[in-house]
Amino acid sequence: MNFKIQNKQNQLIERITDQHLVVGVDIAQHVHVARAVNYRGIVIGKPLSFENNEEGFTRLLNWIKELKQMKNLDTTIVKLREFIMTYCRVDTNCAVKLPGKVG
Repeated sequence: MNFKIQNKQNQLIERITDQHLVVGVDIAQHVHVARAVNYRGIVIGKPLSFENNEEGFTRLLNWIKELKQMKNLDTTIVKLREFIMTYCRVDTNCAVKLPGKVG
């Protein structure tokens, strides 16, 4: 089972190009922290702290859009711990929903 998980993770990593913004989010109960890097792992911008509510996730999406514009990137990968990996294109609205969080 672990081999399949590792294989899938490797396949996802191989798809990352120089047009990707990679965002990692540390999930907490009330305030989350996001950090962005490019395809080489070089930090882009400052970390963002945001609350676990609609306004907080709107801030996250706006922060991502700003970083993409600043670095002329067209695709985003958002990693929320081990829960979700979602791909967002520049012309697509993205919504992130946390497991167990309704509302």
